[in-house]
Amino acid sequence: LGKEKFHKSQLWGYCNNVAMLVGEDKPGIGGEPLPGQKPKPKHSVFPREIGSDAPAWVAFDKQVLSFDAYFEEEVPDKNQELYRIRHCKIYFYLEDDTIQVVEPQVKNSGITQGTIVRRHRIPLPPPNEDQFYTVDHFNINIEVILYARRYRIVDCDEFTKNFLRKMGVRLNPPACRPDDPYTKERQKIVDNMKPLRPYERLDTLRQFLEYDGHVLRFFCVWDDQESMFHDTRELVLHYYLSDDTIEIKEIVPVNSGRDAVPLFLRRDKLPKYAPPGLFQPGTITSRTVLNVFGGLVGNKGRYILDNRKTGAVHQEFYKDCDLTIGAVINVWGRKIILCDCDEFTKEYYRTKYGITDFTPVPYKAPPPPEIERKFPPYTGFGSEEDSLCSCLGLLPKPPQKDFKKFMEKDRKGLESNILRFLAKLITDNPIDKERKFIISYFLSDDTISVFEPMQRNTGILGGKFLERGRIKKPGQELFKSEPSEYFKAQNLFVGARVCFHGHNFLLVDADEYAFNYMEKHANEFSMADISVILKKLKAVAEPCSREVKQMFAAADPDHTKVIEYDSFRNLIVNITNGALSEHEIMTLGRCYSLRDDSEMDVHFLLAVAQEQLKKKSFENFGQLSAVFVYNDHEKCGVLPHETCRTICKSFRLPLADDLLQALLNIFEDGHEKVEYKKFVDGLNWRENQIPAFQTIKVPLKYEDDWSGQLPSLPVKRIKYLTLLEDLFGKEE
Repeated sequence: LGKEKFHKSQLWGYCNNVAMLVGEDKPGIGGEPLPGQKPKPKHSVFPREIGSDAPAWVAFDKQVLSFDAYFEEEVPDKNQELYRIRHCKIYFYLEDDTIQVVEPQVKNSGITQGTIVRRHRIPLPPPNEDQFYTVDHFNINIEVILYARRYRIVDCDEFTKNFLRKMGVRLNPPACRPDDPYTKERQKIVDNMKPLRPYERLDTLRQFLEYDGHVLRFFCVWDDQESMFHDTRELVLHYYLSDDTIEIKEIVPVNSGRDAVPLFLRRDKLPKYAPPGLFQPGTITSRTVLNVFGGLVGNKGRYILDNRKTGAVHQEFYKDCDLTIGAVINVWGRKIILCDCDEFTKEYYRTKYGITDFTPVPYKAPPPPEIERKFPPYTGFGSEEDSLCSCLGLLPKPPQKDFKKFMEKDRKGLESNILRFLAKLITDNPIDKERKFIISYFLSDDTISVFEPMQRNTGILGGKFLERGRIKKPGQELFKSEPSEYFKAQNLFVGARVCFHGHNFLLVDADEYAFNYMEKHANEFSMADISVILKKLKAVAEPCSREVKQMFAAADPDHTKVIEYDSFRNLIVNITNGALSEHEIMTLGRCYSLRDDSEMDVHFLLAVAQEQLKKKSFENFGQLSAVFVYNDHEKCGVLPHETCRTICKSFRLPLADDLLQALLNIFEDGHEKVEYKKFVDGLNWRENQIPAFQTIKVPLKYEDDWSGQLPSLPVKRIKYLTLLEDLFGKEE
């Protein structure tokens, strides 16, 4: 057992940091070499501690030395040649010292060529057959013996020269490569031969590879004067640069009475001559022959190929240089005018021929004036849209609704997409003056409904005052051809006077959702666009800016920098002299108002969220808080809004997206980051349960049955100094 362990320790070792079998290089017992054993160098030809420590198969991966060589081969069976010179390539692979010999293929050589010696380590010739060839055995202008065949190395490539120089090898001068005498003799015979049928080589491959897929397009016209109605035919000419062929297609107008044939002229080379100059079949051939003897010898001719082509008929075809805008080409007797071309064709002629003038030739007649389509007037039966559809086709179809708008503006969660306004009747009747109405505008289909809230001791029953539907604007003719105009969302704002079926209403207020929606979409509602309102106010107040400032200062005798909304409204009305509507004044007040934070929204949203989490049995608040803490790398207690939303989505929090967004907005700080600990504590219905949301008074901006009372966040005080700075700038 001890001897076996000792023997294994001698067999295995490390070479270039790779474990391998190295026992064959170690001496025998006692450290003396075995009979016939020769010591081998422990290291490679490179000096120790120079170069990379990587293994050879890594350091020299894909690095090959290439040598040009030849060898002589005896030919004892032929009198024409005694020996043959065969050229080959010797490849030395540096990664494992393997050698490969390859002979290039020679056409019509009759010899099996290719790999002569496959890649492997080749031993040295005797008496050193126990060793293998290394890079030290190779140089230029030397001979190497591979399996008893002597190869003469005459040259190598640049990489091999540079590599050998870096190793310190002094390169010999390159040797000349001898030619094979028999090959030279055969080449002389081939050059002196004159075949009876020489082949005329026409190289079209280069043109095909360079211009394949490149097509010139011209817009043409053919004035067909011989037709019955003297028609003008529009054509499209395609010129293929790959083979100089032409294809013509016809543009067949709709209802022209002609058959829509696929091609006017199939793709082929187009000759330049006219039909009277057509050649008889057999006149144009690829080769011409000569009758040497004629009919002298037994009425039999002797024909040979005419290399001079004395009787050949040359035919000219249209080329790209013949096609220009305004040119007239002959297409088998039809005069076709090239009128215009596409951008690729213009760029091609601009680059190749330097043509810059591409003025098109007018060939299309001006289109006839469009006949105005008049519809008969509305008959009064059904809706106008339904009656109009019966005039558009033989089979009447129901009017199409804007389904895309309906999907975008339909109710989604807390977004009702309904604008509600408080209105009063404009009348002299003292009973009707006190009546209140709720006008609801549905953005999904532009319909309007009017509801009258019930009031005690008025003697009037409340309820639905006007069915939901589209309402026409007053003052329009009933029976007319043009479609009627209907009330849009832009026509409804606080202070507007509208007439619904003979009832005049004055809009005196709106709910919080209507104000927020109109301010959010200020580009659609000019009455809620604060920039437009400021421009109008500045145009009126700038000439008397000093008096305006004095009026605001007089309204704030205690210098609190805020004034009441009623005083602010009266000042704006006096300054603008009624130029601003009531809605614009309210938008201005809302923009510069000093609002108190309301906790009612927070409690309501948290109650709704806890109720939904409780129904879905969600209780993983500890894990949710741990993930928030893990993502808080700075340990500051806040995370970005999107990060918190992504974490909630990963936990599949059973909350609607709009409700989740509203809760995250509530717990944001001043830097748009969410205080996640308060957010999780608010959702935790196990530890911080909020009473059921049915017992909480619902805020007015989320209530469907709005009764016209004051909004949940009324505008009470106005920061007038900020308004004055935006109008007149800061005082120095």
